[in-house]
Amino acid sequence: MNRLLLRWLWACSFALLMCLTTVPAAIALGGQQPAIDQPAPAFTLPTNTGEGKVSLSDYRGQWVVVYFYPKDFTPGCTLEARRFQQDLPKYQAKNTQILGISADDVQSHAEFCDSEGLRFPLLADVKGTVSKAYGSWLGAMSLRHTYIVDPAGTLRDRFLGVQPAIHSAEVLARLEELQS
Repeated sequence: MNRLLLRWLWACSFALLMCLTTVPAAIALGGQQPAIDQPAPAFTLPTNTGEGKVSLSDYRGQWVVVYFYPKDFTPGCTLEARRFQQDLPKYQAKNTQILGISADDVQSHAEFCDSEGLRFPLLADVKGTVSKAYGSWLGAMSLRHTYIVDPAGTLRDRFLGVQPAIHSAEVLARLEELQS
């Protein structure tokens, strides 16, 4: 079977699993959420951008949107990434870096970025260590959660009930409020 068909089959299986999993149970399994207005959990992860590894501290002095997502090439994750890419100039105008994190490896992220024309880093959290630190881990994958970190490294807000189609617009609106 070719890779595209395998990915499509995996996406369908994943979608069915998500439909069968109740939201409260998924949130409970995600772990402890980090506290708002406290330092965001630090991390360093490999990326597909050729930079080797990326740390949250690399972006001190900038706002950072850290978004966790389940899997490259799945319908919801693709839509969410496309919306962030579409709005990337608006984030840049707000001195904001976008970082996507999932349990996929660097090679998968590179293929996903090439396929979708993504121009922001995707980080490989293959063991789920960072996802767990952010309360965004469900067994073998990251949950769809987003966190806003201010230029001093303080966690300012989080989104747990993410709808991929409108999520980037929600994050931009909240950034506007936080930066006012």
